[in-house]
Amino acid sequence: MSKGAFTKEGTPVNRPQRNSVFALMAFALLGVVFAAFSSYDFIAHLDRQVHSITCSYIPGLESADIQGTSGCHTVMMSPYSSVLRTLTWGGVPIALAALAVFAYLFFRALDLWLRQVEQDRGETRFLLVATLLPVVASAVYLYISYTIIGALCKLCVGTYVASLGVFISALLVNAGSAEQTPEGSSAPQYGLYFAEGLAFVFVPLMLYLALKPGYDIAPGDCGQLANPDDKYKVRVALHQSHGGTPALELLDPLCPACKAFSERLEASGLDKKLDLQAVLFPLDKECNWMVSESLHPGACGVSEALLCAGDQLPQVLKWAFDNQERLRNLAREDNTSIYEEIKKKFPKLGNCIGKPDVKTKLNRSLRWVVSNSLPVLTPQLYVNNQKLCDEDTDLGLEYALSRMLDQ
Repeated sequence: MSKGAFTKEGTPVNRPQRNSVFALMAFALLGVVFAAFSSYDFIAHLDRQVHSITCSYIPGLESADIQGTSGCHTVMMSPYSSVLRTLTWGGVPIALAALAVFAYLFFRALDLWLRQVEQDRGETRFLLVATLLPVVASAVYLYISYTIIGALCKLCVGTYVASLGVFISALLVNAGSAEQTPEGSSAPQYGLYFAEGLAFVFVPLMLYLALKPGYDIAPGDCGQLANPDDKYKVRVALHQSHGGTPALELLDPLCPACKAFSERLEASGLDKKLDLQAVLFPLDKECNWMVSESLHPGACGVSEALLCAGDQLPQVLKWAFDNQERLRNLAREDNTSIYEEIKKKFPKLGNCIGKPDVKTKLNRSLRWVVSNSLPVLTPQLYVNNQKLCDEDTDLGLEYALSRMLDQ
């Protein structure tokens, strides 16, 4: 057997084990690529503007998502894409931490491969334990994507595959190592490896925090209500909190952005600090003369249902949110059918919706919007009559809203 077929300790080289180390490096690099694209898309949005994002199993091959309709956009805008959101605008992206972890795993596997210490059970066991972090995190985020967010990100799937790949590869590497740790291996050595891992994560996070754009928007800079009084009693209560800060949302019940905003607000926990009411503003030409085309067909009928709902309002709004696409398609074919659908689901509202009184009330709701010279846009949130900037209703929600509540 040639000299190259032996390790530095003189033991024969385990070719399958060496191949497993190489596979681990390949999966770690794959994770780096997917996490890098996710991190780039997140960081691009820190300027508070709209950008296209990558959403492909092969990054760069498919067209970027410009409309914000992909699962990647939904996941990125969810409260689960970053941490520490109340401390800095947008928070710290999970993808950046994933990028650092995969880079570290590649470094550790490369070090193992170059030093030919695959037979060292201590070395391989440490590497195996290190791969548990991404595989456990992937399992948690896959569960969140399916059960809470309700959308799957293709880049995230790539990260999940990479996480599983490094874990299985590490299992195979560890299985092929010697049963006993060779002399010379020590706890301080693995402590150094752990410190290296912390450095791999800490350094890019510090650079991110140091280089990200600053936030210098003061509460009220984005406008305020000129005539906030509800003299026609057109508001409906969304979330009543004793002692909560008065807040008002401009709401279209069939608006996907309104649903997403409601979910983000609830997930942030900040809704519990708000005494939240809503003014209905359906972007539907059937009742709204401010739009030439119905952006959300059927929204007028559902808005009437909310005005009629009384104690049933939470149930009606949840039903509308859960069935937005179906209701829009139904109204697009025949607008009157939306009323039949509402009556079928909520029979008690049958004597109210479609009647002159509720149509007049909805019209007054629209005129309230006009009296305050508000843009034709939903959702909008006003806290103590001061507007939360439109750019802060997604990634920056927790940070910007917390500042408004603390003033």
